Amino acid sequence: MIEAQNLTRQFPGGTVALEGIKLVIPDGQFVSLVGPSGCGKSTLLSLLAGLDKPSAGTVAGVKRPGVVFQEAALYPWKTVLQNVCFGLELRGLPRAECQAQAEAALRTVHLARFAKAYPHELSGGMRQRAAIARALVLEPDALFLDEPFGALDAQTRALLQIELLTLWERTKLSVVFVTHSLEEAVALSDRVILMASRPGRIIADVLIDAPRPRDLRRDLTLAAIQDRLFAQLSEEVARVAAQEYDTDWNMKTPLVREGEEAGSGI
Repeated sequence: MIEAQNLTRQFPGGTVALEGIKLVIPDGQFVSLVGPSGCGKSTLLSLLAGLDKPSAGTVAGVKRPGVVFQEAALYPWKTVLQNVCFGLELRGLPRAECQAQAEAALRTVHLARFAKAYPHELSGGMRQRAAIARALVLEPDALFLDEPFGALDAQTRALLQIELLTLWERTKLSVVFVTHSLEEAVALSDRVILMASRPGRIIADVLIDAPRPRDLRRDLTLAAIQDRLFAQLSEEVARVAAQEYDTDWNMKTPLVREGEEAGSGI
């Protein structure tokens, strides 16, 4: 179980990125963090994964985090196999054992045929699968993904969503998933955490109790959940924009959801 109590993160200069965060994630749960830019989603993920330390409060439950970012950050001079091996080599495992475990991880993400390829020879989706394999080979007790599909085209993103769910169902790892897409969050998650900014805090914690795969266009219950979250998110985006724009600005046109055309309304 991942447990955060009264988390606060203040950066040098006085900016409070997060304040008073309380969050409990049971073993094996898939949780998405959504919210406007600057609300502290990535900061919270870093604190939960142990990549950063809070200014106040505590985080418990994660000893071996696996982390995947929006950019795969593979070493360009290493092959895919060598990239996946890297963390094991740092642990001092023999080369043969490193290679065997890395090959198994690549099979898990269906990338074994490209073990000898270099990152520049891979598509964006393949690089992200290699990054996921690199995280999995270290046998994490939780997986933290910070907008891992944000830079991908829609078709590749949809394919990797299916791959991620298949992987999660097989491993039953706890997953913390940062995304800007409400549709993606509702489609994938057991819970959706909606965050507000300045300072970052949780304003909604919504359980998504529905079988997978999910079709948000046909499931009226899921569509209603997405509508409620979108309404809350729209209010928060407007509040933040009012602070950032000049005083003569106002949001005359409502925000639009994914797949809708501008001006069609919420």
